[in-house]
Amino acid sequence: NNMASMLIVDTSLGEIRLHLRRDAAPKTVEYIEKCVADKLYDGCKFYRSDFVIQCGLHGSGVRNPHGDLPVNETGTGVHLSNTRGTAAIAHFDVPDNGNTEFFINLGANTHLDSVYGGYCVFAQVSATDDASFAVVDAVAAAVKAQGEVAIRRITLE
Repeated sequence: NNMASMLIVDTSLGEIRLHLRRDAAPKTVEYIEKCVADKLYDGCKFYRSDFVIQCGLHGSGVRNPHGDLPVNETGTGVHLSNTRGTAAIAHFDVPDNGNTEFFINLGANTHLDSVYGGYCVFAQVSATDDASFAVVDAVAAAVKAQGEVAIRRITLE
């Protein structure tokens, strides 16, 4: 079994380890894996911090060769709610136009489970992973203070 189980987001403030959830969003996980394999996120930034921290190619000038996600998998597999530490695909008000932008929920944002077709959770910080949660919170505070936090690279494990 050579399938990755973890997404490692290496930021200037430390690592965030996210468990990939193929049971909830197999096509979404596969799409993110392709983007990571192509090193699209390396050198990008977390640029949003309010009730989520968000990152992706936005503002980087990097072109995504994979286009938009073909489907919003919210509600198609095991249902994962947008709770603290879950990662979900960002999209505009239309449900099926997600791409490389994703966010990590800073708290329980259950309204995101259904609004605009839902925001598909594809990974999560393990409940016992205090180190990753500490980095999530540090990134949130730093983005609020200075506007961005650098992502050195994202890798699969």
